[in-house]
Amino acid sequence: MHPRDELRQTLTRRHFLQGCQIGLGGLALASMMHGDALSNPTPVDPQAPRPPHFPARAKRVIYLHMTGSPPHLDMFDYKPELVKFDGQDCPQEFLEGKRFAFTSGVPKLLGTPRSFAQYGESGIWMSDAIPHLHQVADRMCMIRSMNTDEFNHAPAELLVYTGSPRPGRPSMGAWATYGLGTENQDLPGFVVLISSGVQPNGGNNSFGSGFLPSVYHGVQCRSQGDPVLYVSDPEGMSRDVRRMSLDTLNRLNELQAQELGHPETLTRIAQYELAFRMQASVPEVMDISREPQQVLEAYGAEPGGSSLANNCLLARRLSEAGVRFVQLFDWGWDFHGTNPDEDIRDGLTRKCATMDKPVAALIKDLEQRGLLDETLVIWGGEFGRTPFREGRTASGQVLGRDHFPDCYVMWMAGGGVKSGYTHGESDELGFSVARDKVHIHDLQATIMHLLGFDHERLTFRFQGRDFRLTDVHGRVVKQLLAS
Repeated sequence: MHPRDELRQTLTRRHFLQGCQIGLGGLALASMMHGDALSNPTPVDPQAPRPPHFPARAKRVIYLHMTGSPPHLDMFDYKPELVKFDGQDCPQEFLEGKRFAFTSGVPKLLGTPRSFAQYGESGIWMSDAIPHLHQVADRMCMIRSMNTDEFNHAPAELLVYTGSPRPGRPSMGAWATYGLGTENQDLPGFVVLISSGVQPNGGNNSFGSGFLPSVYHGVQCRSQGDPVLYVSDPEGMSRDVRRMSLDTLNRLNELQAQELGHPETLTRIAQYELAFRMQASVPEVMDISREPQQVLEAYGAEPGGSSLANNCLLARRLSEAGVRFVQLFDWGWDFHGTNPDEDIRDGLTRKCATMDKPVAALIKDLEQRGLLDETLVIWGGEFGRTPFREGRTASGQVLGRDHFPDCYVMWMAGGGVKSGYTHGESDELGFSVARDKVHIHDLQATIMHLLGFDHERLTFRFQGRDFRLTDVHGRVVKQLLAS
């Protein structure tokens, strides 16, 4: 409810008699508490550090989202039987009762044209599209049995991050900062970095605060220009004048907080103060030119540019500085085969070249700095891709795949998960989970567990009931946890 409407409510006789502190109940309580009930509440910093439910395995998260959803069968899930039957009609039993985004009729099976091999001492299967990730195979916790409920981009992405396919729920990063606060009071607890020039499919809802106080909304930073829009002082305003104006605004907001007790008033105070501190802290942490040349080369980052490589390096710098949740969105992984850039041969090679090197460098860099054990790195899309050719492009020369929610691959590293481990598997053709299914709500529950939360207890009351990230579902996948 808007604070103005709440104030109007207090002006009615019914609400006055019900809620005022000079009613009979209020007077009696004040008498018993020696007047403490009438004292004004002290505003509480909504971003102050808070303990989790139990000791956490991960202090922070870096979530790498490949927007559009990568073709997992051409990167991480090798299916020799699918290659064997490449070009044949898809068996009807795999199509009955199924809906696909752009495919109808009987599609042709599509075996991967990529070369696969096992890497690391753990022998994790990966394709030739991602040569740098081969080097960190023994740090990866591969989940080959992911499953979701949605087959279109925006609903599926919202389900990943908010637990619901519809807008309005808090995102995972918002839940994390709501539960834990932030380690660095000069930086936001939840930072969002976007590469390839396109916003997430779910828009701001994918990193929004929903019905949580808006202080937990993800702060989008840019690697070009001002890191945060509108955070700089207006022309002609000095830092001293800004400080004086904020002090005055804060006193007014504190009076309103004491009178109405609305959480958004505390959010406003915290955000004004954070914005003031960010004017000094954000440009410093976002300046990757401070990094040694060998680090820039390892990531493939270029100061002043805008790329996933730059954002991976920024994610390490932000995590090292105490940011609780760093969310990276990278557009361009929707491999339908409608143009050469969406071909799972050369197109995938080109796209992976922008991701493979910096992501591998991020894992190595975190490990070298002693941060990987307490930083959970997550990589994936909103769903998978079909084991058959996409219907619209089936007769063309470009090879592409349709959306597929039934079975796909994600992986994690660091932050309390097993290293060099593969969990679950799909059937021989990649149509369904054959063993150890992990629903997206299970993944959310596991991430919350690694951060020290019982996902059923991290709740927020809204519209008369308690909400949580996992809705009314989810279980912790204990097999993914390091011993």
